[in-house]
Amino acid sequence: MSTILVVVAAVVIVALAAGAGYMLWERARTRGLRRRFGPEYDRAVERHGDRRAAERELLARRRRHQELELRDLDPERRENYRAQWVRVQERFVDEPATAVEQADRLVMVVMGERGYPTRDFDDRVEHLSVEHGRTLDHYRRGHDISDRAARQEASTEDLRQAMVHYRELFEDLLRVPGDDRPAVSARHGDEQSSRS
Repeated sequence: MSTILVVVAAVVIVALAAGAGYMLWERARTRGLRRRFGPEYDRAVERHGDRRAAERELLARRRRHQELELRDLDPERRENYRAQWVRVQERFVDEPATAVEQADRLVMVVMGERGYPTRDFDDRVEHLSVEHGRTLDHYRRGHDISDRAARQEASTEDLRQAMVHYRELFEDLLRVPGDDRPAVSARHGDEQSSRS
């Protein structure tokens, strides 16, 4: 066998190995992004119409998110917020629109205390998507209903749904890492929301 054939064969083998390695790395990255972002991954792919563009956006979100100084809430603060949430749910019985507005504000207060930006809705969504991608759609739906309620275009059932949606993110924000128990007594919240 000539030296040229050996060199060409070696180059082809190295190129194939590099290509296979890149494909494996890309698949692993995609799996990791899907796991981290949950449904938000599919939403980004649908919005971009291209998986690579969506992954670039999600990676950029993750980089910006890493710049945040996030902190867990101490047990006393979590209990304080739980008590506030119960009061908001109790208010729903007599003033559903006001309760939804308060739920929105309470979620933002908790976000701010945790270290998330709270000024712009789109910015909040992008930062939340990195660690709370599985509950983010609930936040979007709750926020949408809250906007409609401000224009007096939401029914009581819509408002009840907004409370359920906000509660999902609220619980997720209060959750202690490694603890899978709900942060708010769902039983108590369901009793309050279903009374209207």
